[in-house]
Amino acid sequence: MEFLQLLSCACIVFTVGMFSTGLTDLKKMRATQSADKIQFLPFLTTCLNNLGWLYYGLLKKDGTLIIVNTIGACLQTLYILAYCHYTKERRRALQQTLVMVCTLGLGWGYFSVIVSQGDVQLSQLGLVCSVFTISMYLSPLADLLEIIRSRSVECLSFPLTVATFLTSTAWTLYGMQLQDFYIMVPNTPGIVTSLIRFFLFWSLGSESEGKPPYKPVSV
Repeated sequence: MEFLQLLSCACIVFTVGMFSTGLTDLKKMRATQSADKIQFLPFLTTCLNNLGWLYYGLLKKDGTLIIVNTIGACLQTLYILAYCHYTKERRRALQQTLVMVCTLGLGWGYFSVIVSQGDVQLSQLGLVCSVFTISMYLSPLADLLEIIRSRSVECLSFPLTVATFLTSTAWTLYGMQLQDFYIMVPNTPGIVTSLIRFFLFWSLGSESEGKPPYKPVSV
């Protein structure tokens, strides 16, 4: 039980730390009064993921899931509002946000009204959240292929890689302790992709340091 509590604390600390990396983007937007070169979709998808796991945590009465995803959803909402305020493409951002809200509404209606409550509801919601989390962890693979091709790790964040590795490992162990495959399985790809990033830092880091900064060729 003490080990489970330790894992619970680790999950909360590591995950909130990972979500807080967006504060750097928030600070940049406030300083420049612009949302240029800030990616918006990660805020939306992470918020959607947080709300899905929050619902799962409420159904399962898991305090760790509830705390982490409540904080995560609040932070992502803050990032979304800031982006919509500072971006020049406000209409597109609002349209994408509306799509997320409609998706949430449809999901809530399905799991609350159509699906019978109990184990079926919990298992279906867990499966959806797991698939969504796995897709988020695997989405950077295309970037990793480009990094291997260019042999440069300049676009990778080492602190974020460490945070992702610690968070994924903590949640995987937490899911193992609870024997909850919906928590354990989707976080395993996070460990794998983090290890791949560590290998790229180790193998390509010295090469990137020796390269001159990239300058686009004007035409």
